[in-house]
Amino acid sequence: MRLIVAAPLVAVMGFAGLALTESARQTARASDLGQLAQLGAEAGGLAHRLQHERIVAADLLTRGAPDQQDAFADATTATDAAVAGYRRQRARMPAGAAAEQAILPRIDAALANLAPLRAQVRTAERASVSAMTFSYRIVIADLLGLRESVTLGVVEPRIADGIRASAALSKVAEAVGQQQVAVLRAVTAGQVTPALQQDITAARTGVTEASLTFLALARPAWQGWWEQAGSGENALRLQRLLDQVARTAAGDRLELDLGTWLTATQQWAVRLAELRLRVDGAVLDDIRAAHADQRRRTVVEAAAALLALLLTALVTWAVARQITRRLRRLRDAANAVAFERLPQVVARLQEPDSASVDPDDLARRQAVDALEVSGDDEIGEVGQAFNAVHRAAVRTAAEQAVMRANTAEIFIHLSRREQRLVDAVLAQVDRVERDETDPDRLHQLYALDNLATRMGRINASLLVLGGVGVGRVRHHDVPLPQVLQAAQSQIEHYARIRLGLVDGDVAVAAESVDEVVHLLAELMENATGYSPPATEAWVTGRSLGDRVIVQISDEGVGLPPHRRQQLNDLLAQPPAIDVATVRAMGLVVVGQLATRLGAAVQLRSGPRRGTIAEVALPAALLRPLPPEEFLLTPERPSRRAARATVASPVVPATVVPAGARPAVVPAGARPAPQPWAGGPAADRALPVAPVFQPASSAAADAPTEELIIFDQVNHWFQADRPGDAASWAGPADDAWRTAARADEPRVAGTTTSGLPRRQPQEHLVPGGVPAPRQATEHRDPARVATAMAAYARGVAGRRTNLITN
Repeated sequence: MRLIVAAPLVAVMGFAGLALTESARQTARASDLGQLAQLGAEAGGLAHRLQHERIVAADLLTRGAPDQQDAFADATTATDAAVAGYRRQRARMPAGAAAEQAILPRIDAALANLAPLRAQVRTAERASVSAMTFSYRIVIADLLGLRESVTLGVVEPRIADGIRASAALSKVAEAVGQQQVAVLRAVTAGQVTPALQQDITAARTGVTEASLTFLALARPAWQGWWEQAGSGENALRLQRLLDQVARTAAGDRLELDLGTWLTATQQWAVRLAELRLRVDGAVLDDIRAAHADQRRRTVVEAAAALLALLLTALVTWAVARQITRRLRRLRDAANAVAFERLPQVVARLQEPDSASVDPDDLARRQAVDALEVSGDDEIGEVGQAFNAVHRAAVRTAAEQAVMRANTAEIFIHLSRREQRLVDAVLAQVDRVERDETDPDRLHQLYALDNLATRMGRINASLLVLGGVGVGRVRHHDVPLPQVLQAAQSQIEHYARIRLGLVDGDVAVAAESVDEVVHLLAELMENATGYSPPATEAWVTGRSLGDRVIVQISDEGVGLPPHRRQQLNDLLAQPPAIDVATVRAMGLVVVGQLATRLGAAVQLRSGPRRGTIAEVALPAALLRPLPPEEFLLTPERPSRRAARATVASPVVPATVVPAGARPAVVPAGARPAPQPWAGGPAADRALPVAPVFQPASSAAADAPTEELIIFDQVNHWFQADRPGDAASWAGPADDAWRTAARADEPRVAGTTTSGLPRRQPQEHLVPGGVPAPRQATEHRDPARVATAMAAYARGVAGRRTNLITN
């Protein structure tokens, strides 16, 4: 309850603190605005002094009378006094308070360059009036820009309009000063040139526009001040002079008394400066009043905040029990949605059948029981808002799942269509290879076979990205050396792969063979692709009891540590399907396969150079091989056979396990393709028959195995059987007779090229391959889909009408 009471108090204190902070900020801003407005007023006065100094300097350069030197000295003295006042106000400015900080350094630099400019005016006999007046014009323009920038950030319209009106008066004075200089140059030149006439017209237009701007922003009292300044005999004299200047055409001589012109315009400039000072004073008074009001408002807000704290403490203490109960119910319901229901929905959306989900319907159904909203107060509104957030989260997750599932489905359909074509190509190549006797053409067919096999691996990679399996339906485990050879046969530079020490007493489970082969093939492809062509990549596989470690090492330049870490992160957590995933498909597919298999893949630096890809296959993927079955594993080709078939896609091995008898392949002959390397050759391979079965009479605490043939001949030595010769015949005799006929094969026919054709499976030994026992188990829908796809791919590979001419 104390927390419930304290929470509103803290909230009120926080909001009160924010309000007080904002009020204090507004008060400080009002104070800064007063400083800025005072600086703008000083800038206006300095601009007036520089305008007067400019016309005196122009008169000195054009006429050069001695009395003009004294007038210029008096003007510079007045200007220096204005500069000193401006700098004093400039020093009072707080750091970072003005938005126009960028213009202040330019003004400081221009004021520092006044001394050389004045020296040039005093000493130069033929100084350019236009260049001199342009230098003054630049610093005056920056001062006027400073006046206009003061209005930035001003919230009060009355104050902002007043500052703009004062800046407009400064613009009127600047336009009058430019007109003074232009007329002075025209009188000195003896005629009004087109350029001077254009300057005079522009200056007069500037006076008119700035005057209209001031009148539009001025208060009624200020408009009265303007009318007073513009009336009287001096104003009429100035107007006659302005009309005379305006009537002078280009090329004519301007008949004008220069002294009268300068006196009249200077009197008008003085009246404008006095009017500007009155306007600046009124604006500063408004700013001071606003500052005082803001300060009083801050004090009132502080008192109101204190009172609000007291009232909040009383009210919250009165309703604490009710709020506590409702907040607890809301908290429990929100936790249930956030940590149980929503993660469960997201987890269900990760399943393969999420493509058929309707996001809106799912979000509506999930939000029905999300939170029970009670009441229409703030707590009820929070519950409604949480329900809305929950619906939006479920809808977004469902849309993402549908999009991922649709993208994966596209990959799957495209890959399976392409795979049917690849299988058809492999079938056709296989038929041509069987009838081909030319070694050169057979070499080309082997290269084509390898290329098609690699295309099939790319299609399988798309299937992995689509979220389905890549394997065919298999019923027998495959020894680890043959798995490595199968992976080797699926890459381009298979001849550069060398198998090192590989344990042959372990096999990969039948349902995971193709995925393990695909994973290792991708890593072998990287090892040969990112290493020099003349180097070799070594592959080793060691059994460590609970896992098998396969290492693929190359002799490339290696990877930088940060890049290797990035790739290891990608392998540990493969990204979602996108364009970058397809571009860098190899390692992404490895990561997906490793996740599906429960394997671990890591890249490490080599001992000297290059990179080592280490794959840890878990015990769930492995099956032990007894020594007898390991000895009966199909032999690997010898080194002589490897040299004879180096051009073949079927990769020769470099290591023969202890106890295995190498089979010599004649030179020029093609060894039998690996049963899992892709293509029709996979269907012609036969698994090795098991030679052990569970013992019929073994102790319960020591399970053993016995040879199958022991069970078949054990009845020969039973004592109750007759002793004639016929009783010695057993089921194995048929097997021996079938094996004895193997050296005299019968020819069932000949091929089109004249080669003999034998009867398939004629020499199979009866009883050598017992039917496996089918155990009832739960079938994974993804594996069923993979099996059906493999079946369809196998059927399509045998349809001759799929091969088009």
